[in-house]
Amino acid sequence: MSDSERDDSPFHKGEQAIQTRFGVRDKLERFGRKVIRDFMPDQHREFFHQLPYVFVGYADDQDWPWASVLIGEPGFMVSGTPSSLSIKGNPLPGDKLGPFLKSAAGDQQSMGLLGIELETRRRNRLSAHVTAVENGMIELGIDQSFGNCPKYIQARRMIKGAELSGGDRERIEFTELDADALALIQRSDTFFVSSYVATKKAESASGVDVSHRGGRPGFVRTDDATTLTIPDYKGNFHFNTLGNFLVNPKAGLLFIDFETGDILSLTGTVEILWDDPDALHFEGAERLWQFKVDHGFRLKNALSNEWEFSGNSTTTDLTGTWVEADEMKRSANKIP
Repeated sequence: MSDSERDDSPFHKGEQAIQTRFGVRDKLERFGRKVIRDFMPDQHREFFHQLPYVFVGYADDQDWPWASVLIGEPGFMVSGTPSSLSIKGNPLPGDKLGPFLKSAAGDQQSMGLLGIELETRRRNRLSAHVTAVENGMIELGIDQSFGNCPKYIQARRMIKGAELSGGDRERIEFTELDADALALIQRSDTFFVSSYVATKKAESASGVDVSHRGGRPGFVRTDDATTLTIPDYKGNFHFNTLGNFLVNPKAGLLFIDFETGDILSLTGTVEILWDDPDALHFEGAERLWQFKVDHGFRLKNALSNEWEFSGNSTTTDLTGTWVEADEMKRSANKIP
């Protein structure tokens, strides 16, 4: 039996299928066994400890995935052992994460974590399960830990002590995107996506993942009040997100308005557009995927800290927007 056929692969069936589709299966299996661990290396433990925020992914009791953010002072995350992580933090008021945590520990439910330092473009991912939630602490057991490249991350710094003027917090639920939601998406250069496959304790590759997506403002197309189309750029060939989509075509999306502190959280279904020619108009994009909103909510004035933008990544500057894609199509077709 080859390494890529073994049951203890760090990749589940969906990830393996896409790796096979693109001819990198055996190479990624060998690479994955070296860099994907069932514990946190010291470097990752120290990295999470220094962060003032972390992005998390999870599925609710109706099996809809969501992406959320937890914020605290540096040191609010502590890895007491290489196989555990403790988080002292409360979900944002009105967020879906609160109800999830109330029941998560009893079932040892899965969570994905993205530790990302936007200002340095450094990021590490965790797949974990909740072992306890008590006295304001979220206790996690580590299933997988691995690093990610800095591509497409826009540099931002959360300014300590500098607070947005803001207003009253408000939660608005919806099943279709209104004008404010569409405008936020259209001007966003960053969002976070949560996906999952059902966890089986014998398969450490199963569970929830949360990942970063970035591009120039306008890289997410708002087709209508329920449909978004997104270019999928060349990455590390793990295909964690797309592999989850292949097995379970659902996603949770989180958009943040870094100027106002508003949060837009969506959950819905996904279709991978493997051969859509529109992907050719985005440098580095190899395919597209389309997201259909099922429901979501907006938290107004959810974040209080100011954020300072300091520039796109070099890979982001090379990419396109849907306005530019439409111009290229009109030019190619000689449409005035």
